[in-house]
Amino acid sequence: MQLRTLPLLIAGLLGVATAPALARTSTLAQPTPTTNTTPTQTLPPERVRATLEAYRQWLAKLEQRDSVAGLATAVVVNDKVVFEGTVGYADAADKEPMKPDTVFRLASLSKAFATGLTAILVQDGKLAWDTRLVNVLPFFKLKNVPDTQRATVADILGQRLGLPRNTYDNMLEDDVPYEELVRKLDEVDMACGVGKCYGYQNVAFSLIGDVVYAMTGNFFYKLVDRRIFLPLGMTTASYGRAALESSQSWARPHRRTRRGWVPFEPKENYYRVAPAAGVNASLRDMEKWLIAQMGGRPDVLSPAALAVLHAPGVPTPVELHSSAWRNGRLTAAHYALGWRVFTYGGQTLVYHAGAVEGYRTMIGFLPKYHAGVVTLWNAGVPTPSGLMPMVFDSLLGLPHVDWAGLENNVPDRAPATPRKVRPRRHRRR
Repeated sequence: MQLRTLPLLIAGLLGVATAPALARTSTLAQPTPTTNTTPTQTLPPERVRATLEAYRQWLAKLEQRDSVAGLATAVVVNDKVVFEGTVGYADAADKEPMKPDTVFRLASLSKAFATGLTAILVQDGKLAWDTRLVNVLPFFKLKNVPDTQRATVADILGQRLGLPRNTYDNMLEDDVPYEELVRKLDEVDMACGVGKCYGYQNVAFSLIGDVVYAMTGNFFYKLVDRRIFLPLGMTTASYGRAALESSQSWARPHRRTRRGWVPFEPKENYYRVAPAAGVNASLRDMEKWLIAQMGGRPDVLSPAALAVLHAPGVPTPVELHSSAWRNGRLTAAHYALGWRVFTYGGQTLVYHAGAVEGYRTMIGFLPKYHAGVVTLWNAGVPTPSGLMPMVFDSLLGLPHVDWAGLENNVPDRAPATPRKVRPRRHRRR
């Protein structure tokens, strides 16, 4: 077990933060008021301490049960990393330990980088949320002319284009090129009119890369690197499989077998829709990203931009019952722009999750308290997904529920060789 906590920081970082002054909003659409403009409230320090201690114990149980090949997680409160922990291996075959700077595939957590870049370019006056796709991309067509003419940048990034959910993901997984798939959207029967219903997309979402190139003359991934990764100091963040595998430490995807956790080669498919699923990043990178999304880096993402990005958009009622913790805690669910917005135990939770074969990722934060969690793991198993809501329950003082199923006496799998739990502390650079 590799855990690090920063208890000495807590007393100093739980005070009320002063909201930064709003940037000029002339090039941003006026958003529905969101919790980005709500004054930060203080979490009781003793509750934070108790939560971090409980989290340490839950992670130890996760390791003892051999529930995951490897995992990295952090808790951030008021722009400070108050907890950072890793479990298991980046590569179980070589016994390479998981580290805070081990690079993962982020899968759909990539979408928030696409929307973040778009918000920056909107502020720059390079494009607008209501830029119509047909005016920028000559090849863009939907099933009927009115919907084709109506579709905007905000519609693709807000998952409200009107297509059936996950349109052409199956063909993407069968190695059909993205460039071919986006030219076949007019063959798909619409689930609803543009802007009228929720339909989660990867292929259509990635049209934003084409829009960015058409409007700026620069490649999408290069602009994300220049406008987000570099200024935030996300030094190990990148796009693409080659960049992942050239990282000094990178998490191999794993599957569970009778011989234990076995790594396998990452698949290329979803890297082909880079705006939707192409980012690689470490826990240390994602700590910085979480701070920026909670308003801690207004030089990169302004308060006005964050207000637009996190404003609830199309309702997503299916999310209310898609897992035990959602069923137990959520009373409202919407898609914003690259983010989900939930009402969680009466509080606003800004959240997203990602999954590609051999990787799972989660990020979420409570804007009211400037408190967030990021969790990355390198196996397609669900158990760790219950940890984040357990942390939020504890921070909010809600009744404890074992959403991860760690407290029963039945292990996920008897380990082939018992592993000792050895706390290892990391020095932050």
